[in-house]
Amino acid sequence: MSDKSLPSHARVVIVGGGVMGVGLAYHLAHEGWGAETVLLEKAELTSGSTWHAAGQITHSTSSFGLGKCVDYNIGLYSGGLEAETGQAVTWHGCGSFRLAYTEDEMDWLQHTLSVGRSLGFNIELVGPSRIAELHPFYNLDGVLGALHTPDDGHVDPTNVTMAMAAGARQKGARIIRQCRATNITQAESGEWVVETQKGTITCEHVVNAGGTYARQMGEWSGLQLPMTSMTHHYFVTEPVPEFADLDKELPVIRDDRKVSGYIRMEQKRGLIGIYEKENPNSVWHDHCPWDYENWLFDADYDRIMPWLEESLNRMPIFADLGIQREVHGAISHPPDGNPLIGPAPGVRNYWCCCGTQIGIGWGPGLTRELARWMVHGAADISMRDYDPRRFGSYASKDWQVIKAEEDYCLRHEIPFPHFNRLAGRPVKPSPLYERLKEKGAVYEEVYGHERPRWFARNGLEQRDYYGFKRTATHDMVALECKAVREAVGIMDISAFTKVEVTGPGAEALLDRLVANRLPQKIGGIALTHMLNRRGRIELETTVVKLEEGRYYLVCAAFFEQRLLDHLAQHKGDADAEIILRSNEWAAITLNGPKARDVLAQCTDADLSNAGFRWLTAQEITVAGHRLWAFRMSYAGELGWEFHMPREAALDVYNALWDAGVAHGITDYGSFAMNALRMEKMFKGAGELTNEVTLAEADVLRFARTDKDYLGKAHTLNADTLPWVCAYLEIEPDGVEDGHGGEAVLVEGQVVGSTASVAFGHTVGKILAFAYIKPHANVAGQEVEVIIAGKPRRGRILDAPVYDPESLLPRADAMEVFA
Repeated sequence: MSDKSLPSHARVVIVGGGVMGVGLAYHLAHEGWGAETVLLEKAELTSGSTWHAAGQITHSTSSFGLGKCVDYNIGLYSGGLEAETGQAVTWHGCGSFRLAYTEDEMDWLQHTLSVGRSLGFNIELVGPSRIAELHPFYNLDGVLGALHTPDDGHVDPTNVTMAMAAGARQKGARIIRQCRATNITQAESGEWVVETQKGTITCEHVVNAGGTYARQMGEWSGLQLPMTSMTHHYFVTEPVPEFADLDKELPVIRDDRKVSGYIRMEQKRGLIGIYEKENPNSVWHDHCPWDYENWLFDADYDRIMPWLEESLNRMPIFADLGIQREVHGAISHPPDGNPLIGPAPGVRNYWCCCGTQIGIGWGPGLTRELARWMVHGAADISMRDYDPRRFGSYASKDWQVIKAEEDYCLRHEIPFPHFNRLAGRPVKPSPLYERLKEKGAVYEEVYGHERPRWFARNGLEQRDYYGFKRTATHDMVALECKAVREAVGIMDISAFTKVEVTGPGAEALLDRLVANRLPQKIGGIALTHMLNRRGRIELETTVVKLEEGRYYLVCAAFFEQRLLDHLAQHKGDADAEIILRSNEWAAITLNGPKARDVLAQCTDADLSNAGFRWLTAQEITVAGHRLWAFRMSYAGELGWEFHMPREAALDVYNALWDAGVAHGITDYGSFAMNALRMEKMFKGAGELTNEVTLAEADVLRFARTDKDYLGKAHTLNADTLPWVCAYLEIEPDGVEDGHGGEAVLVEGQVVGSTASVAFGHTVGKILAFAYIKPHANVAGQEVEVIIAGKPRRGRILDAPVYDPESLLPRADAMEVFA
């Protein structure tokens, strides 16, 4: 059967023939699904956004997972793909510089350098003299230094896509051009029906790789896939006389501050790309016209002129040249700038491969991970930042536009740790939002929820403070941690995902999905993990048995849709109902040695160890409201969580606060919560990812060997572990504490990288979890961690630095019940 004819069935149908769709076809073929994959393209390959891409790619990224992707991509472009397929790729391995003009930018580059070292990149931080040596034409006034990545370059977008298409075809994949899909629906059998101008094809898996069409394609299937098309300019100058006799291509310059973009050679011409930092232009809010092939907009010089003028100041040899080519094309931007790679929310076997603003730079590596996810059940890098299910129904079309425009303006800003994107906020405020805001809460957004990060006190302005070094928030978080450790702290935790599973089949359904034993008694609490079929961790959840046949599950907010989908897709014919409580229930936690004293003034429940045991739940009355109280603590202190209908939350909070004033009660937020859990050696979402099994994460104590559950064989039976999660104590310098991704060394050799890092205020040390080679994970092992470009002494621990025997959460009543 020729590529031109449409088959009636396939295992996989990919809709969209840009670098993302073709990249996925190529990698599915390499994972063994080539002969079962069909790609449909409405016009010609690359005729959407791919063809007008500038085609740069860099190792300069402080994302550990994305770093793995770009390193793979550069290897693919620089030789592997052309050698495999015989198709020219046109790789320009000229290297690149990312410039820094301020100390904050230098700090960013230092952090990126450490992440790059953990990944084995060829990367160095250099001064202006080295930049001038390799690029003598750039105006370096004000430049402090640059990150030099010699293996970077740029590639012809069309050639690389055509080469991957050739590689996919060589392994059996079929690519059908001039075949526009017109509808995608799901049959009662669960298969997907793709209607096209050439007929209908039915498949097990469908992939939306529609680029600027992806959002409206999702609507065919009742899906809300948040992304907005933003337009971006680059310009090609007339030939540059100074380039005529060069025997080597100049490095790409990334000038985030002055140009807000990039400058490079385009053969013997100059190329200038600009992401303007104000007045961004979004298009096609409702519909991208189907007949727009190789479409460009007229250049809007008024919008980009300040940055274009500065680019000529930075490259004076361009100043007297004319513009020979204007490229002003549309590119998809999701609300947070990260692509949508993975399962669509609420459905089975509908995959997203879209929303990618940097398709050439990120595409092949991400599509390789998506192919692994589809074929084997899990990707090999953490997909948390790319999973389409990280957005919920709150992501309305108007909100998408607001966030995409915000993201575009941030494209060339410093990616500070904990950067808080404020446009379109608040989205889903809790019942305590206004009350806590008045008390100094600085909020963050997580899955649409507003959650307190920290509280401004002692005259400090109530806003975000950014830096790779410690900021003004450090002392505020220290106060919150001290209150929890020595008195009592209260926190709004309403953002947690809250789901009930009820019915005669609820226990059997959950039992075959969780690795730990379910709580057997009413009021029992169990911490457990759900795995995928590859034995990797889908999510961690707390399970509470409220009554016979009624279970309550709590997990991190951003796993809400993942949890719902995981339950629904494995439910089968179980007689069980899955009920989302996140939007109608709120939650508050009370922690600290005085927690019992405070709660005792608000309830008549017996709070002694005999009356209310550790890791049990009871329905009690607080401030006249019936609610569920769970005796547990993510801070590792005596404490309770309270889960209740939203309308009760403010009354309950006020009652607890009023009772706590005499005991030194203090509000605290997620920054303190993270520091406290690190002191207790509690692993979080940064450690428990789809990359790892329970054994690799060192949480096998939560897995049972006497029961069956999804992924059990793979998570328990590995002969060797490629890495394990270690717990580290690192010497502080009082200036910078690290942010994750830093290289960990033993005797000068890189053995892994940090996952989570926080300063432990109670113990005065930096604490970290790191994935390292197993031979290095020995208690007492001395290590070095590269923080801010410099090695710090550290050592591996085998117990929490705070209350290692966990006696405090189990403390019995002292004064109240004496």
